[in-house]
Amino acid sequence: MNNSLAPTRQTSWSIWRSATWRQIGSDLAYILPGFFVSLASFTALVALFTLGLSTLIIWVGLPVLVACLATARWFADINRAALRRWAGEIPPVHYRNQHKYSVSGMFKNLADPQLWKDFIHGFLVTFPLRTATFCVAITVLAAALGGLTQWFWMGFLPEGNTPLAQLIGLDIYLGVSPETAESWLGLAYGAVLLLLLPFITHLLAVADAALTRTLLTNETAALRARSEELAASRAQVVSEEASTLRKIERDLHDGPQQRLIRMQMDVEAAQRRMATDPEAARELMDGALEQSREALAELRQLSRGIAPPLLADRGLRTAVESLASKSTLPVAVTGNLAPNVRITESAENAAYFVVSEALANVAKHAGANQAAITVNTSPTELLLEVKDDGGGGAHVGKGHGLAGLVDRLAGVDGSLEVVSPDGGPTFLRASIPLRN
Repeated sequence: MNNSLAPTRQTSWSIWRSATWRQIGSDLAYILPGFFVSLASFTALVALFTLGLSTLIIWVGLPVLVACLATARWFADINRAALRRWAGEIPPVHYRNQHKYSVSGMFKNLADPQLWKDFIHGFLVTFPLRTATFCVAITVLAAALGGLTQWFWMGFLPEGNTPLAQLIGLDIYLGVSPETAESWLGLAYGAVLLLLLPFITHLLAVADAALTRTLLTNETAALRARSEELAASRAQVVSEEASTLRKIERDLHDGPQQRLIRMQMDVEAAQRRMATDPEAARELMDGALEQSREALAELRQLSRGIAPPLLADRGLRTAVESLASKSTLPVAVTGNLAPNVRITESAENAAYFVVSEALANVAKHAGANQAAITVNTSPTELLLEVKDDGGGGAHVGKGHGLAGLVDRLAGVDGSLEVVSPDGGPTFLRASIPLRN
């Protein structure tokens, strides 16, 4: 991750280069609008904080303070977006999960330290700093341009004006008229300020960016929260896999294993009667054959919960097409992932179970007439999309099949998005990062 506060392009200081002027423009585009953002945030946060604090004793102030911190977060998002445009990639930020808007929930929301850092940034810190940087930047820019063009606009000044060059005796030292000395003086300080302009604007932008980065990002907290989330998700995946294995073991014991034992007994009995009672032996062999068919059917049913050999042998696209062909409704498979193209095993397994569970939900609950699966890959991501024309209403709430997909995807750092309004259609989108 690039945590630099300066733009990723090489910094240029020579005033004669076009890159320097682009840098000055970028720095000014970051500094000057920031002043108006800080002015708006200071005004809004002062009003909300004072109102909330003064009415807290009658409980009216509690939701006002919550609104104050929510407003601070909104302004912080604007400042982070501006910093990202200027500096490129910036460190992440972490907020605690929001609680319901009950009295206890609002108190818990007020305990988020990042929200108070947002408030301090928008209320106490940025306004004086950005007022100063705005004034310095405007003053230096105006003085540089004004000095360089003083020879032109000085003639429009009212008569009786005493030039600065005359006050300091520069005209006498140079032996020229006061107007000529004033023009040369303007060119001199204008040129100096113009040469210093890239240094000054960049220094002001770096100072503002450093403060914004310090208060509005928190890479350590974000990484810690992500680590805890992944640990919990992986623990959930391990628990679910252990439960699945126990269920498969139980199903094997109660189903195919019993049928295979019965088939073995029938075959042994048929062998004993082969010579004395061929007709009875034939009936026993027919029964054994039927037991083998039923055992095979049950084994196939159980294998739906295990990655099939087709996935291991021929890859995700072929396995997904096989799932689509076995679906009870028409399913179209598209995307840029070609058959026999392999990706990482963990991503293939997770993607297969996502498609399998999604199609099972469509068949059982959606009331759809058709569905479509899109499987796309890029060098860094596998993207699955499952759509159906059913009645909608699907969600990832606890106790539903899709909730398990969230945990399984979290185990491979993936994410799941479900859009399923009442009346449909349903759109499921799973993203899985690909790592070599």
